[in-house]
Amino acid sequence: MMEEASFVSPELREGESIEVPEVLPLMAIRDIVLFPGMVIPLFVGREKSLAAVSEALSGEKLLVLVSQKDPMEEDPTPEKLYRVGVVGLIIRTFNLPENRLKVLVQVLARVEIRDFLQTDPFFKVRIEPVREKEPETLSVAAEALMRSARETAEKVLALRGLLNPDLSALLASVEEPGKLADLIAAHVRFRISEAQDLLETYDGLPRLEKINRYLQREFEIASLQAKIQTEAQEEMARSQREYFLREQLRAIKRELGETDELEAEIEELREKIKKARMPKEVEKEALKQLSRLEMMHPDTAEATVIRTYLDWLIELPWKKSTRDRLDLKEAQRILDEDHYDLDKVKERLLEYLAVKKLNPQAKGPILCFVGPPGVGKTSLGRSIARALGRKFVRVSLGGVRDEAEIRGHRRTYVGALPGRIIQGLKQAGVNNPVFMIDEVDKLCSDFQGDPSAALLEVLDPEQNKEFVDHYLGVPFDLSRVLFIATANMTDPIPPALLDRMEVIYLSGYTPEEKLVIARRYLLPRQLKEHGLSEDHLRLSDRTIFKVISEYTSEAGVRELERKLAALCRKVARRIAEGEKGPFRITPANLDKYLGPPEYVEDLRQEEDEIGVATGLAWTPYGGEVLYIEVTVMEGKGHLILTGQLGEVMKESAQAALSYIRARARELGIPPKFYEKYDLHIHIPSGAIPKDGPSAGVTMAVAMISALSKRPVRKDVAMTGEITLRGKILPVGGIKEKSLAALRKGIKKVLLPEKNLKDLEDIPPELRRKLEFVPVKHLDEVLPLALLRARRARRRA
Repeated sequence: MMEEASFVSPELREGESIEVPEVLPLMAIRDIVLFPGMVIPLFVGREKSLAAVSEALSGEKLLVLVSQKDPMEEDPTPEKLYRVGVVGLIIRTFNLPENRLKVLVQVLARVEIRDFLQTDPFFKVRIEPVREKEPETLSVAAEALMRSARETAEKVLALRGLLNPDLSALLASVEEPGKLADLIAAHVRFRISEAQDLLETYDGLPRLEKINRYLQREFEIASLQAKIQTEAQEEMARSQREYFLREQLRAIKRELGETDELEAEIEELREKIKKARMPKEVEKEALKQLSRLEMMHPDTAEATVIRTYLDWLIELPWKKSTRDRLDLKEAQRILDEDHYDLDKVKERLLEYLAVKKLNPQAKGPILCFVGPPGVGKTSLGRSIARALGRKFVRVSLGGVRDEAEIRGHRRTYVGALPGRIIQGLKQAGVNNPVFMIDEVDKLCSDFQGDPSAALLEVLDPEQNKEFVDHYLGVPFDLSRVLFIATANMTDPIPPALLDRMEVIYLSGYTPEEKLVIARRYLLPRQLKEHGLSEDHLRLSDRTIFKVISEYTSEAGVRELERKLAALCRKVARRIAEGEKGPFRITPANLDKYLGPPEYVEDLRQEEDEIGVATGLAWTPYGGEVLYIEVTVMEGKGHLILTGQLGEVMKESAQAALSYIRARARELGIPPKFYEKYDLHIHIPSGAIPKDGPSAGVTMAVAMISALSKRPVRKDVAMTGEITLRGKILPVGGIKEKSLAALRKGIKKVLLPEKNLKDLEDIPPELRRKLEFVPVKHLDEVLPLALLRARRARRRA
């Protein structure tokens, strides 16, 4: 029990004091901690609180006020209340709606709760006074602390907009550290835990030290908050100012009869969108982006991106197309006029036109022209476009390794653009051009993606109706486009992509075909480019044929055109120097213009040799003649292979050797030759890799020749795969190999019997110049390719 039943409160007015009883009603408060000296209105609504106020008003109007530990607790128990609070004097009450009460309270002093005497219908507690301690004299440190607390408190209150002259004067008038701390705590809102800690600190100087630390943190927070608010207000003020100025400028322009550029641009874009005849979903997206543009400042980076995007959508040919020329005879005439031969391609295109004529809704085919360089794959695409009456677009994919080149970049990237497909359609201006994709076999893949995989959708008639470019983000119909891909070979093309295309092989030209092409197309074009006429330069067919046979060695006609261009340059210089034509170039004086022949038919000067057989090979650039050499040396039966041979070719050599060992006696070869001799097989042009099974027969003939000392006929070439039983299997590239044999002056070609069907692709004039002998077993090859040994001894 307390010795004294009451204590004297601080003076209310001069000479006035109040005695506080030991037992008083208690009201729990939340969200705030009260300090002595405060006068504060409290809103009372809970039943216990209303009962406590009513009890206080029936007595001396004194009430204990204690903060809740949890502000969200609606009906706190004694354990959830702090044990240190304050005594307040109810000055005035105001009734509010809904049975609520507003109470104006003056806080008198700190008290400690000793015991709860009653909890219902309100709290009634026994209290004891708190003996606060103030220093009798202020030290220099205490004075400095008080000044620091005053200055910091004024700064915080000023930043929060709560400082006024009366409060400044009140802060300056307080001389006791404890009272100054209570005054500051009453006006600066701290956290509940911090404020309660201050309330429970009874000594004035330690209380002022704590509040000074709290004030430093509050000052930093208030400063940062004020800075953020200032920046936000400045930005809002700037935006509002710009908005008002812009509106005023628009009003002035309207008064002057001038139109706003932004409004005019928006209206122009809206009209263009309506006229572009976009699909509904695309037009909806375009209008949505236009609305965004209208709300933006015209100079922002995002506005520029949206403008560019809308320009792309507007300029794409959504519904614009050209009418196909469905006259088959006229198309045939144009194709024949532009290209010689190539009957398969022309026939396929005329079939497409026929189907298109009967069914206008037919989807465009996906063609792939495969053949050596210079045979006219790209120019054939232009000719097809001219025959159809369509626009022509060409993109080259050689070396492209980024998938975005096909599908486009996302608009989030700086400098984003659509892919080459969409760019080509914009360039064409129609949605049904002839679209040539050149060098599709030269695509690369790396960490940026696989472009060939992106082409799977483009080159699929079932999928490209809704092709979505990453930049556009909306589908575009590619089903009306006639796609034509070109490649030198099909091996590098992924199988999934190759399966989507109809492959048409273009073989090389025969010398006679090159002569016609040079006379009809190449020479007139070069004469025109060099400013000459037929009266200035005259070339006979024999001269052109000599250029073909002795100055070029190719499947196409690019090198031939370069040689004809060289002749035109020589003549153009002589005319420019004052000489008069016409200049006749004959086979006799051709070397004065082009120098000595570059490709001599050396086979005609060679003799039939032992261990040297002539084989035929296929390359992506046409056919080639291979001279396979075999030398027999003393050794222990080793087989040596040189000339950059691949694994398949090495296995063919092993198979041929096994066949020879198994039938050595029948072939006139010592049965135990592999115990005394080594065989060395070499194919010249050793720096060029070679592979494939086609040289199996040739290597077998060369080894049998070397071991049996029988020469190989110089004018016989052969191709075919060999088995361990001597059977000859079919191979590919018969036309290209035949052309290579003809270029080297070979008269007879031995080919597998199952390749006879491929002779249909060889022009009749070529078949007349070469003798094709079908064989199905090595026994049939040897009498045709090898001479008798006695003839070799007689020659020696």
